[in-house]
Amino acid sequence: MKIYNTLTRQKQEFVPINKGEVKMYSCGPTVYDYFHIGNARPFIVFDTMRRYLEYQGYKVTFVQNFTDIDDKMIKRANEEGITVKELGERFIAEYFKDAQAIGIHKATIHPKATENIDAIINVVKKLVDNGYAYDVDGNVYFSTKKFNEYGKLSKQPLEDLEAGARIDVNEHKKDVMDFALWKKQKEGEPAWESPWGMGRPGWHIECSAMVNKYLGETIDIHSGGQDLIFPHHENEIAQSECANGKPFANYWMHNGYININNRKMSKSLGNFFTVRDILKQYDGEVVRFFMLSAHYRNPINFDNELMEQAKSAVERVYTCIDNLEFLLQNSEDRELTDSEKEYSKTLDDCKTKFIAAMDDDLNTADAIAAIFDIVYASNTALSNENKNAKVVVEKTLDLIHELGGVLGLFQKTQEKSIDAEVEELIEKRNKARSEKNWAEADAIRDKLKAMNIELKDTPMGVKWNYISE
Repeated sequence: MKIYNTLTRQKQEFVPINKGEVKMYSCGPTVYDYFHIGNARPFIVFDTMRRYLEYQGYKVTFVQNFTDIDDKMIKRANEEGITVKELGERFIAEYFKDAQAIGIHKATIHPKATENIDAIINVVKKLVDNGYAYDVDGNVYFSTKKFNEYGKLSKQPLEDLEAGARIDVNEHKKDVMDFALWKKQKEGEPAWESPWGMGRPGWHIECSAMVNKYLGETIDIHSGGQDLIFPHHENEIAQSECANGKPFANYWMHNGYININNRKMSKSLGNFFTVRDILKQYDGEVVRFFMLSAHYRNPINFDNELMEQAKSAVERVYTCIDNLEFLLQNSEDRELTDSEKEYSKTLDDCKTKFIAAMDDDLNTADAIAAIFDIVYASNTALSNENKNAKVVVEKTLDLIHELGGVLGLFQKTQEKSIDAEVEELIEKRNKARSEKNWAEADAIRDKLKAMNIELKDTPMGVKWNYISE
């Protein structure tokens, strides 16, 4: 597998530190509100990366943190008259609801910043002891000029970064580019004891501390949105490598931005959507399909027309699955014909195409295309007129579920049970058709349609489906 490494700006062969194992960290949400559609993209993309690595046989330790202490959380908690802890617990629970709806597996570990204060303090202390950080009246800052490689991820020289930087008049740091590792307690804020007095961690240090604690000093993959490259991930590298004297992460993966109706998402523009909002209109699987239908590094535009296209595409695959399940009921155990052998080889080629796409820097767009090749091939090759060989129908179904599962798609079991009244009506219609009583047969069909049940007559019998609302 080749991964585009933001650190080198090249596609590189993926070689994990330990054979057969992958240590992966992905930045999680700050839990002061429901997560928005922009957050959803990295959550879905890197959940898919983890799934694919596991599919390829790797044992993946996947860590995604919760930032449960920061300025936004303190402000929101004060506005609501609750504690920061209560706010965090509430929105962590809401995160899991929305994450489950869009098919995201729970991480191996979901550490919280507030539960890892000792680990954070240990890293800050190392940096102070090593001469890379300094204390100013209970505030501890990282000295960026002490780290000669600062800017290597964002590919920006320190002098260019300095030119665009701003400094808060209330800060007492020595240089404009220095950043906070530990913040002195302000009145009414949550705080913890430390060698520098009561305070709380800065944002960047929590990820370094949790990577170090749960995955080790050097990890295989670190991932997140493109907006995190600078300053968050740049600062993570600086503080981690200065604390440990080792490379922090071997591969850095970043997804592209999401625009809303071709404009940058912004509350001020009124085009800011949470996943909770979108799930009121679209199924979570449609959201996931939409996110994976473009290459993760490319920008993606979110609008209703594209979401409707995604919805139709998902429905098309489920229609194929439904048809295959019907064909399976009427298939037979026998040797394959020459055309079925050729079709079986086509399925193998589709799987090869899928894996090649995923191996090429997680190209989910081409991987999805490979699944649609299966749909097209099955619609063309498998007959509704005659009984198919059971083994080839099963192979098609299994392959759609197998490859779809890697993407977190097409796994839903469709309920096909009908009550006795409906069964009786279908039987009555069959009898009317056999007696060529077309008027009664049509009347029963219309009655079933009013009950949201659609009938399709095939040479192998009547096929029925629920009509989607």
